[in-house]
Amino acid sequence: MHLRRLIAILHPRLAVVAHDLCMIWLAWFGTNWLRWNLQIDPPEVAWFGTEYAIVLFAQTLILAWTGLYRGLWRFASLPDLWNIARASVLGALAIALGLFFLDRLEGTPRSVLLMYPIALMLLLGTPRMAYRYWKDSRYDSGGAPVKRVLVLGAGRAGETLVRDLRREGAYRVVGFLDDKPGLRGANVHGVPVLGPIEQLPQIAREVAAEMVLIAIPTASNQQMQRIVGICEQTTLPFRTVPRLEDVVEGRSNFNELKEVAIEDLLGREPVSLDWTAIRAGLASRRVLITGGGGSIGSELCRQVARLGVERLAVLELSEFNLYRVEQELRVEFPDLVVDPILGDCGDAATLERVFHRVRPDAVFHAAAFKHVPLLQQQVREAVRNNLLATQALALAADRHGVHNFVLISTDKAVNPSSVMGATKRAAEIFCQSLAQQSKTHFITVRFGNVLDSAGSVVPLFRDQIRRGGPVTVTHPEISRYFMTIPEACQLILQAAVLGRGGEIFALDMGEPVRIR
Repeated sequence: MHLRRLIAILHPRLAVVAHDLCMIWLAWFGTNWLRWNLQIDPPEVAWFGTEYAIVLFAQTLILAWTGLYRGLWRFASLPDLWNIARASVLGALAIALGLFFLDRLEGTPRSVLLMYPIALMLLLGTPRMAYRYWKDSRYDSGGAPVKRVLVLGAGRAGETLVRDLRREGAYRVVGFLDDKPGLRGANVHGVPVLGPIEQLPQIAREVAAEMVLIAIPTASNQQMQRIVGICEQTTLPFRTVPRLEDVVEGRSNFNELKEVAIEDLLGREPVSLDWTAIRAGLASRRVLITGGGGSIGSELCRQVARLGVERLAVLELSEFNLYRVEQELRVEFPDLVVDPILGDCGDAATLERVFHRVRPDAVFHAAAFKHVPLLQQQVREAVRNNLLATQALALAADRHGVHNFVLISTDKAVNPSSVMGATKRAAEIFCQSLAQQSKTHFITVRFGNVLDSAGSVVPLFRDQIRRGGPVTVTHPEISRYFMTIPEACQLILQAAVLGRGGEIFALDMGEPVRIR
């Protein structure tokens, strides 16, 4: 079994080495034949001999030393051609040295040593590039239907995307669009740059495009709004490559095509954070997160886990949400000590057991009811969960000497006009009051609408659109402040290390975004 596997691995490599040996022999024989046949009465050129053995041995050794056999013909590129050129020149020098020791270069014309590396470059490079071209283009002639696409952005991301699409064979790139004037009329992998992005509707009709791919991962949110607006004028489906921060965080692969997400159009630039202070404040600490299975709580768990905490306890009332976040954390962070706890943070007995077992250094209180219309009819439950549970949790944190307690609140607590806002404001007042007589730093963080959080309008709008409408917007010009879930959680962590107790941090929500 092992022998068969070894043969399967070595067989393609041996074929490549055999090919290169033939090309080395042909380059040396061919340059000798050409040199001697320039004479009026040329001598007969030998087909083999000691001289050929030295040439084959020296050149093969150099090719292996330069790493040429670690590459694959399927992905042959400029670095491979550079390796071939370098190996050919170094090989000619090694051959000259070997033949000098053999016969002082008698019978070896100096012109052969000059022509040989050039011939070898052509003989080794041409088959490799031809093979890659055949593999990249064979799908176009396979009879399978391919989709004609236009790529927006002729930079590095666009170039990489085109190469990947050619390998897959499901798409045929008919052109690039890019706003850089210097790229007009240029070609990228044989694909022309047809014009600026503003001309997309006209060019899409002229080339009969069936899809638009946005390959500008560095585009700001305002630029994405403009690009998406132009794409919508074509009525064609459009996709985009992930943003760079999503790739860095491991949430997406670089050339993974996805629908334009609402966070791509948020209209605000990412907030820069002091990650050194955040990491120093939470690394090697024991952390308790209540409501850790919710949209905000689960993202907090991910962010905290990346900071290298000693232990992460998740207190959650929903069994399914707790199971889901536990499984995710154990897969993504196998070295992290995860302590999933099923229970109500308003239950005093549960809290005593949790604090005694976990002994947390920091508590993030994300558990809350937040659906405004529903809580208007459920006053008792709103008070019990949003206020009394917060009170019980804060008192337990005070008794057990927790260093930081972060209450995640809402901007609806400002001059509250709803039951939900009133209960959160009362919870804020209690924590502020307790902070004046406790060694625990009680910190409150307020923010507004969080994109795609449970109970927000975005999932509702998405379901309405999926069903074909109508989309229930109260007014065409209405606007709201938004931020993404990861950004909200990162700002919570920043507030946790900045706070000294009793503060209420209101997160900067950026510019308002039109709901439409």
